[in-house]
Parts: sequence; structure tokens; C-alpha cells
Amino acid sequence: MAQIIDMPKLSDTMTVGTLVKWLRKEGDAVKSGDILAEVETDKATMELESFFDGTLLKIFAPAGSQIAVGAALCAVGKPGETVEAPAVAQASQPASAPKNGGPNSSEAAKTAPISHLDIPRSTTAVPATVAPAPVVAVPSAPEPKAETPSPASASDARLRISPLAKKIAADQKVDATRVTGTGPHGRIVKADVLAAAANPALLKSAAVVGGVPSPRGASPSLLTKGPIQEEKLAPVSTMRAVIAKRMVESTTTIPYVYLDIEIDAEPLLAIRAQLNTGLEKEGVKLSVNDFILKASAEALRRVPAVNCSWEPSTGSGQAAAIRHHGAAHVAFAVALEDGLITPVVRDAHLKSVFQISTEVKVLGKKAKEKKLAPADYTGGTFCVSNLGMMGIPKFTAIINPPNAAILAVGTTVAKPVVKNGQIVAGQTLTVTLSCDHRVFDGAVGAHFLGALKDLLEKPALLLV
Repeated sequence: MAQIIDMPKLSDTMTVGTLVKWLRKEGDAVKSGDILAEVETDKATMELESFFDGTLLKIFAPAGSQIAVGAALCAVGKPGETVEAPAVAQASQPASAPKNGGPNSSEAAKTAPISHLDIPRSTTAVPATVAPAPVVAVPSAPEPKAETPSPASASDARLRISPLAKKIAADQKVDATRVTGTGPHGRIVKADVLAAAANPALLKSAAVVGGVPSPRGASPSLLTKGPIQEEKLAPVSTMRAVIAKRMVESTTTIPYVYLDIEIDAEPLLAIRAQLNTGLEKEGVKLSVNDFILKASAEALRRVPAVNCSWEPSTGSGQAAAIRHHGAAHVAFAVALEDGLITPVVRDAHLKSVFQISTEVKVLGKKAKEKKLAPADYTGGTFCVSNLGMMGIPKFTAIINPPNAAILAVGTTVAKPVVKNGQIVAGQTLTVTLSCDHRVFDGAVGAHFLGALKDLLEKPALLLV
């Protein structure tokens, strides 16, 4: 009997996933552990693997679709076995054309079950918790090529466009190279082509492809004024939707206290430069942020009341409580194209600055490539957000629940300072602590910042 593979729950906040692409096609033989597809969650792009041996009999969801957690993606069984799509909806409208009641709606989030990847079931076993919706018809064979050549055929190697969108572009005589894609990773999908066909003003200028002036295009006059960007209604990515939901939750449920402190950055910059110069042959290159992550972990050891989380009361009668964490799992914010993610350096209080630096580089690279595993970005007890490399002198950051605090780090600023009663040239660094007033008070936050300042102004303490 054919086995159904569902959309797994690949992150703690995931309710839907975007099927980026299929790596296997119908009729392929697969084994348990084979990678079938790539799925984009609200956190990263992850691999979907098969838990069964057999033949990939049927693909229920096309690439580019957003699929609710627990909904069927494909079926694996014996060669020649007949399988039909389950009676419930498996795929939503593609991400570029969201509609009311889609998987991003609150109703879908409420009804989506946890992953069923590890639970074999027949094609007739449908979870009762999956909300019924119209089934999206999925073509089982590749679409026929258009009889007339596509305007985009000359640049297919560079153009990211779905086969259906390419066919529609040919039928509608739309130059796909001038269409802006709103699908995953800028892919041009059906809705983009239809919108451009209905409104040619949406097409990019013929002299501009991908936002870069074409060599054949005339150089525009500096006095020529045009729109800042192409006006359009862009669908919200899964990551951006989750960020929006959690940030609204944070700012509407947490009573904030903001505290900032100015730090003499010269000792830190001096020891960093000395270490990087002396250990360059070993490939060591420490950043200011590496020291701040280590100092944060040590400050949490000195002031453990900040290393806590608020746990609200539950409907079962459990009263609100404050959870005290026994380890400093320090997260750091990484900016991505469509949002941000916070990888976690676990047990940072037990690791050296050099170990933290190495781990941060690995996690940062995986984050940029959207290859983080759930264990890489969950379970943080404190977070650091650093915009210093962007020249921001000072800012406040929004707490990422269930953390009780987040540290915002600005850039180093050259300015006159007073030392030993004399005005001299100096370099300072301002950090701002956002505090959950339910968990600890301003005085506790001040003690934490005092400990952090002491460590960063005596950075040799971080090396022992």
C-alpha cells in the first residue's frame, strides 16, 4: 500500500512551508534517507527526505506552493501502484498569489498538525485535524513547449521562471526578461506574467535587466527622475510573516525597560588587533562581536537573573512562572534577504573567545545559505543584535520571546573623552539592553550592564 509523505514541522514556529523544488520526479526509485525536495520554512531552507523504500508514485504539490504542515506532498509505493490525491487540500495557491483563507491564515495555523513524516499511513488515512479546502490540480507530466518561441528563450540559463509562467509568457507575447519575479528566490511565476500582461507598465525598462543598466541601453541623465522602485503588491514570505507575528506579540505583551551604557572601546580594540596580528598565520580573525558574545555569557554568569524566561499561565491552571536557565545559550542576529534569524552558541559561558568565533563563522555561513537545522537556532536564553558594522551608533532591539532580554550593540565612535581629568581622543561603544520588566527590574539590568562594561574594558579577563 502506498505511503503518504506529509509536510513536516521543521521549526518550532512553522505552520506552512514553501516547496522550493523537487529533486526527484514521479517514477524514480527512492530509498529511505534519499532527499526528495527542498522546503523553505520560516527559518531556513531544509531537505525533505524519504522514510520509505519504493517508487515515487505521485507528487501532489508543485514547486513554489505553500503547503500546510501535515498536508500531503507525495506518495511512495510499489511500481505501477495507483494512488490518488487525499481528499483534503494538499497545496495552497503559489506564494506569489496568496488568497484569503490560504495557509498563512490564522485558521490554517490553528488546524495544522505536527509532522507525520515518521508515521506510515495509507492513502486513505487522513488526519482529522487538517482543514479541508479545494484541491489544487497538479499536472503529472511536463507542460508542452509553446509552439511560438518564448521571448525569454535566449536567456533561459539565467532566467528563474517556472515552466507554466514561461508558457504563458510565450502565449501572451510577454518578454519574461522584463518581468519581476515574486516567487521563491525571485522566481517568475504565473501570477507575475499575468499581471505584466494585464498591465505592461509593470515591465522593467528594456534598458534595465535585473536592476543593472544593459550595455546596449543609453546612460540615463542624472537629471532624469523616475519612480524609486517598481510599484507592486508583494506577497509576504513565510519568514517575514512569522517575524511580524512574533514582533507584534513581543511589543504588545512585554513591558519594556531600556537601559544603555557607554563603554571605553580602546582596550578591546587594542587586544583584538594584537591577537589577530599575532595569530594571523593560524587563521585567527576575531571580531568585536566575538568578544561581546563571550562577555555577555560571562555577565549572565555574574547576574543570572537576566538569564531567565517568562512562562505565562496556562488554561490548565498552571500559574505564571519565571524559568531560570542553568546555562548561557547566547544567540546572535544574522540579517537575511527576507528577514533575520538568530543562531545559538550553546554553553557560551564554557567556551573561549576563539571557540565562539569559530562557531559563529560556521553558524553565520549556514544561516546565509539557509541551511541551519532547528537545533542551530532554537533554545537561546539571551540574544545579541549588532548593527555596529552598519555604522549605527545606538539603537534599541525587540526581545525575541521567550528570552527576557536582548542586547543592541552600536558602532565604535571616535570622540573626545575625559581620562584622568584630561580631555583626550578616545573610542566608545554604546550598548542598549531591552528588558522584560515582568522577569527582572531596571536595577538588575543595570547590574548586568555594569558587569558587561567591566569585562569589555578589561578584555584580558575574557581570555582566562
